[in-house]
Amino acid sequence: MLAKIISPYRDREYMDNMRRIALPIMLQQLTFAALNMLGVMFVGQKGETSVAAVALAGQIAFMVNLVHFGVISGAAMFTAQFWGKQDIPNLRRVLGLCLMFALLTSAIFFSIGQFAPEWFLRIYSKDAEVIRLGADYVRVFSWTFIFMGISASYIFVMRSTGNVKMPTVVGVSILLLNTVLSYGLIFGRLGLPELGIQGAAIAAVIARALECGVILILTYWFKLPVAASIRELTDFDLVFAGRVIKPMLPVILNELFWSLGITTYSAIYGRMGTDAIAAINIVGSIEQMAFVIFIGIANATSVLVGNRIGAGREDEAFEYAGHSLWLGITGGILMGLMLQLVKTPVLSLFNVSADVIQNAGHVINIVSIFLWVRVNNMTIVVGILRAGGDTKFSMILDGFIIWIVGVPLAALGAYVFHLPVYFVYLCAMGEETTKWILGIWRYRSRKWINNLASHVNGI
Repeated sequence: MLAKIISPYRDREYMDNMRRIALPIMLQQLTFAALNMLGVMFVGQKGETSVAAVALAGQIAFMVNLVHFGVISGAAMFTAQFWGKQDIPNLRRVLGLCLMFALLTSAIFFSIGQFAPEWFLRIYSKDAEVIRLGADYVRVFSWTFIFMGISASYIFVMRSTGNVKMPTVVGVSILLLNTVLSYGLIFGRLGLPELGIQGAAIAAVIARALECGVILILTYWFKLPVAASIRELTDFDLVFAGRVIKPMLPVILNELFWSLGITTYSAIYGRMGTDAIAAINIVGSIEQMAFVIFIGIANATSVLVGNRIGAGREDEAFEYAGHSLWLGITGGILMGLMLQLVKTPVLSLFNVSADVIQNAGHVINIVSIFLWVRVNNMTIVVGILRAGGDTKFSMILDGFIIWIVGVPLAALGAYVFHLPVYFVYLCAMGEETTKWILGIWRYRSRKWINNLASHVNGI
């Protein structure tokens, strides 16, 4: 057991590659999580209703992000392997398909945000004031969806080629600008008008538009591998598109089903009361900080494993995947302990009721216990199964288990047994436990290793 735990640290090549790819992603995620938590604190100064309104309005953005992630990570499993073979023309063709699906997704959710936000928010809350505030917020914020579809497509494909520094610098800079603008527009500081939570939405639109523009300018200015012309982005036939979309489709459905499951959790918490959803939203902002390191590890694992499968080094891909799982177990346990040390001073920063703080503290206790399990699940789905092209099993594991186990248990806890929000959250962890058992079994079977680059080229 001890040998397995220390094995990642003994493998110098693995650790050097992991640091090179993961550290910039971790920096970006750390900045995002810290500034997101700061943003929740800004909104929290306006009271529980504002926190709940932004949290529920954020569910539509969450679904957009998850479907985008499904499309883009589905494409990235190809681009990582094409980069391993130095096949730039096919890499750019896949980027074109990725952009097409991402923009289609953005257009659908933008339409909901513009024309039916109240309908969407009534799924999650019965509080008329929360729905009113949230709908106004969504109508402005939904303009970010188009910019996000373009930026995310280029950024994820850049990462699969090992270029993580440039998008990290841009992302961190834009997030800092977003936070400054949010502060000024929420509270009427820095010479800006006081717009409350609407100010946060306007700041997000400005920041995302700038991010998209800067990413595109730098990509084509420096002629990066993803600097494809319109002709190169659209230079694919139906046969090529079919070979790419077939394994991508389960990833897209996976993220769609999983995001619907997560938003169902939010609906369950929201209908338990405004205090319950406020507590969950506060914990979510803290939880993002805890996951910073592990998001970097999972994304780096995807690149490293995908590159090695594309290059025909399958045994090394399996070994690297195992190293990342052990990093997740040890790191998740240590991070859970750290959460216990910081939860009291961090929760004291939020200007909400004592009941909300108490519930949030209990939820953090549960987060601490299950953190290593959830970290491993993220690594298995994002970093291992998808990198190996095992998208059907990944869809079952991540997209179906939440509906078979997690949602029913949470609904029973809330509506049948009338448990407090932290025990309902504990019920939902049944999903994570089930996923971990099945995911480790799949990893050890090696059935997830598939050379997609060879398949697409008809080899």
